[in-house]
Parts: sequence; structure tokens; C-alpha cells
Amino acid sequence: MNSTEELIMELIEQNAIEAANVASVFISVTADINAEFPAKALRRFSSWKYVPVMCMKEINVKGSLPLCIRVMIHVNTDKAQQDIIHIYLKDAVTLRPDLIKE
Repeated sequence: MNSTEELIMELIEQNAIEAANVASVFISVTADINAEFPAKALRRFSSWKYVPVMCMKEINVKGSLPLCIRVMIHVNTDKAQQDIIHIYLKDAVTLRPDLIKE
């Protein structure tokens, strides 16, 4: 399993997201990630076949976290924003320590 797939699986599982409730997904990567399109990871989930996915590069800011993948799922939900579980794997925990749940 690659890092993008791992991140997407965690987001889906932790938030009980069903593809039918998803309007679209944005996936961004830093410039040092270029082995394959990250959307391929999402396409491995057959129930997500019709979900629109857009991939993009993050802006290249000096000193920013290298090898970083970000996924934003636009989901129709009744959950309050503070009830959404944000997933930060590996070194990405440094990006938003205020959202990390112990």
C-alpha cells in the first residue's frame, strides 16, 4: 500500500465516509512527489469510481514539509466541523498539532 492509499483509507474509516456522500476529492502533493498520480490510489476503491478527483501541487515554500500528501474530501455530512477526524500520518503531525487527537 502506498502513502496516499494509506491516508485515504484512514480518512474514510475514521470518518465513516461513503462514496455516495462525496462530491469530490482534492489531493495535493509537494513537488518532490512525482512517481505516479495520487488519484490512482483512490481509484483502487471500486465504490469510489464516480467520485471526481483533482490532483495538484502544493506551493513550494522554503522550509516546508517535504514528501507531503494532503487529501481534502468534500463530503455531505451532518457532522459538525469539530467532529470531523483529521488524519496526520508520520511527519505530517507537525502541520496541525492542534487537531491531533490523542
